[in-house]
Amino acid sequence: MSKKNRRKHSAEFKAQVGLEALKGVDPVHVIAAKHEVHPVQITKWKKEVLERLPEVFATKAPPSVAEAALREAQLYQKIGQLEMELEWLKKKSAQLHG
Repeated sequence: MSKKNRRKHSAEFKAQVGLEALKGVDPVHVIAAKHEVHPVQITKWKKEVLERLPEVFATKAPPSVAEAALREAQLYQKIGQLEMELEWLKKKSAQLHG
């Protein structure tokens, strides 16, 4: 007897099918036929999506690259401003005490 090769599904595929089953528009057996996956597997993915959905809102999403770059530019600008103010204060302090 030869073993049948198992198919490996991506996380995106599992999430998509699980979410489709969670919506309940089509019965599980129809979704299973459409995606060529066993109905029991779809039920498991549906349950996992439902259980792990709160995790999406539990942690803050990481900032996008553009947001991080903007924030970094703002911080560098603030550093420059503070350095200029410090130099001005040092100069004025030296004039008053000198």
